[in-house]
Amino acid sequence: MVRTIYPIQTESLNAQDNDAMQERVISAIDIGTNSIHIVIVKIDPWLPAFNIIAREKDTVRLGDRDPETGDLKPEAMERAMAALQRGQELARSFQAEEIVAVATSAVREAPNGRDFMKTVRDNLGLTINLISGQEEARRIYLGVLSAMEFQEQSHLIIDIGGGSTELILGNGQEPRYLSSTKVGAVRLASEFITTDPISNKELKYLQAYIRGHMERPVEELRAHLEPEETIHLVGTSGTIECLATIHAQEKFDTTPNPLQGYSFSREDLDEIVKKLASLDLKKRSDLPGMSGRRAEIIVPGAMILLETMKMLELEKITICERALREGLIVNWMLTHGLIENRLRYQSSVRDRSVIKIAQKYQVNLDYSQRVANFALRIFDQLQGEFHHWGSKERELLWVAAILHNCGFYISHAAHHKHSYYLIRHAELLGFTETEIEIVANLARYHRKSKPKKKHENYRSLPDKNAKLLVNQLSAILRIGVALDRRQIGAITDVYCHYAQQEQVLYLKLVPEDINDDCALELWNLEDKKTVFENEYEVQVIPKLSF
Repeated sequence: MVRTIYPIQTESLNAQDNDAMQERVISAIDIGTNSIHIVIVKIDPWLPAFNIIAREKDTVRLGDRDPETGDLKPEAMERAMAALQRGQELARSFQAEEIVAVATSAVREAPNGRDFMKTVRDNLGLTINLISGQEEARRIYLGVLSAMEFQEQSHLIIDIGGGSTELILGNGQEPRYLSSTKVGAVRLASEFITTDPISNKELKYLQAYIRGHMERPVEELRAHLEPEETIHLVGTSGTIECLATIHAQEKFDTTPNPLQGYSFSREDLDEIVKKLASLDLKKRSDLPGMSGRRAEIIVPGAMILLETMKMLELEKITICERALREGLIVNWMLTHGLIENRLRYQSSVRDRSVIKIAQKYQVNLDYSQRVANFALRIFDQLQGEFHHWGSKERELLWVAAILHNCGFYISHAAHHKHSYYLIRHAELLGFTETEIEIVANLARYHRKSKPKKKHENYRSLPDKNAKLLVNQLSAILRIGVALDRRQIGAITDVYCHYAQQEQVLYLKLVPEDINDDCALELWNLEDKKTVFENEYEVQVIPKLSF
């Protein structure tokens, strides 16, 4: 059993803190293209550390999608539903307080992926978060760091999934490079393999396809390396663990348990790939550590690893048994303030990612931060009276305020719509797809039309709660934008006073210069406040306060 320990902050704790520092049981579910992985851990917040107390894996093959429509097949969704229900029951049996579930490329790419997620939520009460390829890579990195000490040496992590392959470069601190490429074992097997054993023609085509699609991430990764820099290759995923098992049986007539830390060479891998390609499905299935479902996809999976190692001129790979599902646990611990250690940079990854995107699209950060400050001041003062959103929603409002004007990068005309597009397709690390969708919608509605059912982006929100959040917070954001209309900081603060009997919200505005009548800000506020008034059913009366 692997136990991972992180240094904790040495701050005094009161009785309430002591209650919060009790052992906690959390479950994480990784809904992949090939398999659904479930892990249940017991977290000791005092250390902090976590023990893995249960693992389960179901091969549901969600990535075997309809070739004409790209939809998830009904039978695959049924298998996934059954696996998720078993995972829920397992988590309940260990009294897990929370289940963190994410879906990756298969659900992300399928036209009916969101319908599947809604069916799961409606039938099982389980919320699945979609994550982008880069966010998947980041959380894989967290999972690997929870099991390996890099000692500040450069390591390259490769995770070969059913639908994608992730490459991550880092030295134990902030990742230097994250990528996710649509080259996966299930995807390639379903698209390119029709012969058994695989023919030389298909084998060569598969090799060329892999090299063609891995060329860009490999070149991008090389650009992040210093001249003559040595990197150590770490492999995760079922495909690579299976190859390690085959290697150990052939070389040593034994299977290491655990596989953590086991290594084998590229030369040996080359021989294994040749052997696997020469065998038919039945003979591959008879190999040690090989299930029938794995045997169907092992050749393309092994070839992805071999060709990537060749392209990067790497001679050896070391196994890490932790990956995305454990990364979900580490990410949960980070977001709940339980880790303060060599991973501390991750607690601010969301903020830094937002600023990076803002800089990419040449956002005026001084102006955006003023708008954000106004929006958050109003949010805080109205909390409990006008709304009941918490810290997570407050953060999404801040992100939207920072990025609301990024659409200017494309064009001034309809820039709010451009902002939606840029945010929706930006690689905002640390955020789920749902959170990104909410932020993009908040930015979309900082001006012009209020949210409407006929708008496709608004319909893309997953549920009524998300729509209510966008309705209410975008109304607040509009006020924040109006208060810095000239983008010069003419108003420095805003105070809210709600006269309940009158149904009036008074806004006391503090000007920077007592001689400035802030006429443009007040005029713009008159225009912007209408959506707020309709949403909250209140009259807004602004007044300068000297």
